[in-house]
Amino acid sequence: MKRFFMLAFLVGLIVSGFAFKVIMVTDIGGLGDGSFMDGTWAGIVKAAEEYGLEYEVIQSKEQSDYIPNLSKAAEEADVVFAVGFLMSDAFFKVAQQYPATYFVGIDFSFPEEKNLPNVMTFTFKEQEGSFLTGYLAAGMTRTGKVAILGGIPIPPVQRYVIGFEAGVKAYNQIHKTNIKVKSVYANTFTDPKKGKEFGQALISEGYDIIQQACGGTALGLLEAIKEENQKRANIDNLPEFIDDLYKNGGVFMLGGDIEQEWQAPGHILASAIKRVDVASYLGVVKAYTGEWEPGNVELGIKEKGEGISRMPFTKGLVSNKLLAEIVYIQNLVGIGKIKIPSTEEELKAFWLKGIEIPF
Repeated sequence: MKRFFMLAFLVGLIVSGFAFKVIMVTDIGGLGDGSFMDGTWAGIVKAAEEYGLEYEVIQSKEQSDYIPNLSKAAEEADVVFAVGFLMSDAFFKVAQQYPATYFVGIDFSFPEEKNLPNVMTFTFKEQEGSFLTGYLAAGMTRTGKVAILGGIPIPPVQRYVIGFEAGVKAYNQIHKTNIKVKSVYANTFTDPKKGKEFGQALISEGYDIIQQACGGTALGLLEAIKEENQKRANIDNLPEFIDDLYKNGGVFMLGGDIEQEWQAPGHILASAIKRVDVASYLGVVKAYTGEWEPGNVELGIKEKGEGISRMPFTKGLVSNKLLAEIVYIQNLVGIGKIKIPSTEEELKAFWLKGIEIPF
């Protein structure tokens, strides 16, 4: 019997010694944004629990934390995730120092001179998801004015903004309308107070649908929208509340990265989906199963990495024709018939030549 317990103890030590561990290191945005960071973490948790792996998160409080946090993670884990464009420089510096550890970067790609065999990165065609919500916003606005609030104007956020503007532009071209679009930056991903101030200002200027691309700052934008809607329709019953917004007009946020509608049913019209959860899930699985593929993976509508949410609470507010138009256009993007601009120069030249809605 003693031999049995000793054997079991030794097996346990061996198994624990070879346990595969995943650590995610956040940028200063941190968990709790209900968007980008939370979505990435959800994919890691799903993969880790599916395969019985250990997992942990280290949250950075300031940018000077990036290198020590990534280094600490590399010493403890088999695969390290760095989440957020602002971490890219620190990420590649640390990845070079730990060649035996897998590193996955979310939202940034390889510099040409740093093609490391232990590094995989994921980037997204953010402009494709926000194009769809921009088109939806243009078709749903009652004031003729829609807006997008970005965080820090880094490349992924700039693509969000350009795609949204392109979606409004496409709607105007197809429907011969003149919907106005405004783009502003909060210059932060972590300041709900500032998000609320921007939201209140935009609402006072008549913008009734506002896309968020600002991480945790959007929590304040959402608060401003909820307060405005409650002034207009102080109704507790959700179906009656949504019905009142439909009849009398309300203001809506458009979510970003994940399906955010569940955070404030009725107040969020739809969400531009950026499947950070798919990217992080794939990163874990490829590292653990030995299917590792160093290099960058770009996800868009074609790869099912970008899209628009199911609109679980507000789909009934959207006409069947507008919904069908969005599906039709999304399919054209997926097969390459429509190329969504990703730069200001491409946006200026953007025109849907030969594209007609066949219904």
